[in-house]
Amino acid sequence: MDTGAVAVLAGIAAFGGLLGVLAGLHGLRQVRRVQRTGGYVPALVKQPPVRSADESPAPRPLLQFVTDDGRIMEIVCPVAPARRRPLADGDRVLLRYDPADPRTVVVEGRERLGVERAFIAGGAVVLVLSLVLLTVACTHR
Repeated sequence: MDTGAVAVLAGIAAFGGLLGVLAGLHGLRQVRRVQRTGGYVPALVKQPPVRSADESPAPRPLLQFVTDDGRIMEIVCPVAPARRRPLADGDRVLLRYDPADPRTVVVEGRERLGVERAFIAGGAVVLVLSLVLLTVACTHR
C-alpha cells in the first residue's frame, strides 16, 4: 500500500480514537461535576405510556423529582434499566441534578462509569495503533 494512503488511513483512525477519548473524558467530567455540585433528591420512576405495539425497543422510564427551588421536573432516565436492577413503575431512586440545568442528572448507583472508561481506553488504543502505523509507514518510505 502506498505511504500516502497509509498516512490518510492512520490520520482518520487517529481522529476517531481522539474523539473516543474526548467523549469518555467529557462523560466522566459531567458525572463528577454533577456529583460534586448537584442537589441530592429522591425521584419517582414512571413508565412512559405505550404508544404502539410495533415499537420494538422499550422506552426508558421517566424520572419525576422536585428541585430545591420547588420546580417539578420529569425527565427521561439517563440510564436504561438492567435485568439485575430494573426500574419499575413506582420505584424510588436517588439522584443528583445540576442546579443550573435540572435536566442533567446522575442516578446514584447507576453511573455506569465503565462505559466512559471504555470509550477512553478504546479511543487511546486506536490512537496509539494509528500512530504506530503512521510511524512504520513513514520509516519504510
